[in-house]
Amino acid sequence: MTDHDGNGSSTVTPASNNADPATVFTALAEILYGGADASEVYSAICVAATLLVPGCDHASVMLRRNGEFVLVAASDDVAAAIDSHERHLGEGPCLDAIEEEVPQIEADLRNGSSWPALARAVVESTPVRGAMGFRLLIDERKVGALNLFSDTVGAFTSAAAADHASMLAAFASVTATAIGRGEDIDSLRSGLVSNREIGKAVGLVMAAQDLTADEAFDLLRRTSQQVNLKVADLARTVVENHSVGKDR
Repeated sequence: MTDHDGNGSSTVTPASNNADPATVFTALAEILYGGADASEVYSAICVAATLLVPGCDHASVMLRRNGEFVLVAASDDVAAAIDSHERHLGEGPCLDAIEEEVPQIEADLRNGSSWPALARAVVESTPVRGAMGFRLLIDERKVGALNLFSDTVGAFTSAAAADHASMLAAFASVTATAIGRGEDIDSLRSGLVSNREIGKAVGLVMAAQDLTADEAFDLLRRTSQQVNLKVADLARTVVENHSVGKDR
């Protein structure tokens, strides 16, 4: 349910983007298997963010190349405009996400933002009221950010928004790593196996436990911590065990 405030923005009860993570990652994999180039892959990740991350209306990918920040993909003109503001003003969640270890999240840019100049420009010129930035890495080097924007005040306060964004940022990091090494899309596909298996495992857990996508992913994440396994390794085990069970 969404209500509108006097400034033309939305307030929440946040509406959830209800796309199944397994479906989204399968679609991304199909784009890769179809021979898409790097720009098409980054564009697909931006679109996937608007489908997968609760409250996300716009998304972009920014990379640092030769000391400069470059927009490589955006879901729409709004996301591209905000990244342009960030580069011009030299501040914002996307730029900070590249430098800092923790995700940058502001659910209400109107209320005491850490980036006052950017917040003012965004609120005055776009419908966006919330922003998140997640760092992308190439071989453990800070290289870029997945940038997410919401027209809804408070939408990015939910745990599901951060969890799904983190999962998508991991996928984007694999993409950035392969491209940074000069690898072609065929090489990239092999590196995406674990990410695709996370999506498959989420779908299997949803079906087996009658859980929502958010609940299934949270269960995988918590279980991985308890057994001291990476989520990708646990997901692979879930998928493999399911395949063995079907063969019996």
